[in-house]
Amino acid sequence: MSNAAELYEKIEQDRDLTRALFRQALQNPDGAIEAICQVGERMNLPVTNKEVKAFISSLDDDLSKQWLVKARGGL
Repeated sequence: MSNAAELYEKIEQDRDLTRALFRQALQNPDGAIEAICQVGERMNLPVTNKEVKAFISSLDDDLSKQWLVKARGGL
């Protein structure tokens, strides 16, 4: 399992963190990706922006993908 996948699972298990990241994603998608990378560092699961974007785009989860579209300039 990649760090991105493991990190995503850990974030999903923390409802408060998940909500905070989605709120941030609505206002600042790039900032949310940076925040995910920072969470990964704190959890000893380092990921890059590209890894986060690639993992999220591979999900079959429209809610998660929604802010990734914004991060790519789809506003």
